[in-house]
Amino acid sequence: MSMARTTELTQASKLSAYIALTKPDVSFLVLMTTAAGFYMGVRGPVDWLHMLHVVFGTMLIAAGTAALNHYLERESDRFMRRTASRPLPSGQLTPGEALRFGLLLCVAGAVDLAIVAGFLPCLLGVFTCLSYLLAYTPLKTRTVWATFIGAIPGAIPPMIGWTAATGKLDTPAWLLFAILFFWQFPHFHAIAWMYREDYARAGILMLPVVDKDGTRTFRQIILYAASLVAVSLLPAIMGFAGVLYFFGALVSCTGLVQVCLWAANSKSNNRAKWLMHATVMHIPILLGLMMYDKLPR
Repeated sequence: MSMARTTELTQASKLSAYIALTKPDVSFLVLMTTAAGFYMGVRGPVDWLHMLHVVFGTMLIAAGTAALNHYLERESDRFMRRTASRPLPSGQLTPGEALRFGLLLCVAGAVDLAIVAGFLPCLLGVFTCLSYLLAYTPLKTRTVWATFIGAIPGAIPPMIGWTAATGKLDTPAWLLFAILFFWQFPHFHAIAWMYREDYARAGILMLPVVDKDGTRTFRQIILYAASLVAVSLLPAIMGFAGVLYFFGALVSCTGLVQVCLWAANSKSNNRAKWLMHATVMHIPILLGLMMYDKLPR
């Protein structure tokens, strides 16, 4: 193999590793929810270029936060089968490279939001980054309540989109926050149940690690999913979305509760995996219905 070909492969491998640092699946969720928040907040015609700028800045912060999370958790990632092949444990990138990359993305995202969206969206973006890295990440090895803390930054992206469109943090923004907040528990508890042995090896205190028989884990999954039904109906009840959204949300959220009950019936990894997939499908359906049936304000 020629030197040029080897260099090309090395550069491609590096690029792939940097992309992996950004956790593209999580960043896509941030992109989608930020765009939904912006769209719901706009009065009149949507300025698509402005929306794109806001989504891009938010995604940069999310990607940078993910890279810095890789940096902070590089040692514990070595003990988990699902994370051992990540760029830092596998040696594809050095900790310094991940640190610089993450900081660059976060700063670039914050600056972009400040310029194109204003102070409030920028502040929310910075708060999301800092609370995830300085609160949720260190608490994961200390308390099962870390998941609750981590759900807060996880629910902020639609608020960034809303405030970028409206310039204020009013009731509908908090409704979007609440929907994302409650949705995260069935999603992340299902993942944590599937990988509870991995988390235990890494010393990460997800609820399934200490809840050996799954009673508390699946009780929380069901309770939060049931709460999501009520919270998801509020946008229609408060005149934020229409009748189609109301019944669509009722059907989709009730269906998610049924999947939660089905998974809790056996507590198997296979059913937890199906529940995880159901949550991944649920949130774009719910937000898509809301955007389609948005009512003028």
